[in-house]
Amino acid sequence: MRLRVEFTTEPFDLDKAPAHALVAREVIEAAELDEVDVGPFGNTAEGGADSVLTAVDALLRKSLQAGATRISLQVNVIGEGE
Repeated sequence: MRLRVEFTTEPFDLDKAPAHALVAREVIEAAELDEVDVGPFGNTAEGGADSVLTAVDALLRKSLQAGATRISLQVNVIGEGE
């Protein structure tokens, strides 16, 4: 099964990326995922279910430890052809 996760961390800071956002990006970029798109207002990653779920666990734990007060995420099952 393939999954796509989309997430944002808060609070936002338009002047510079807060520590929790940097940590979240580092976690996702270091994970064993097929596709990663990191942006200023949202991030998306795709991969196998085990890899995505492992990355989401680390993302939640490490972002909260780094000061995130809210993490919004959506996980979708995607077909192989998408």
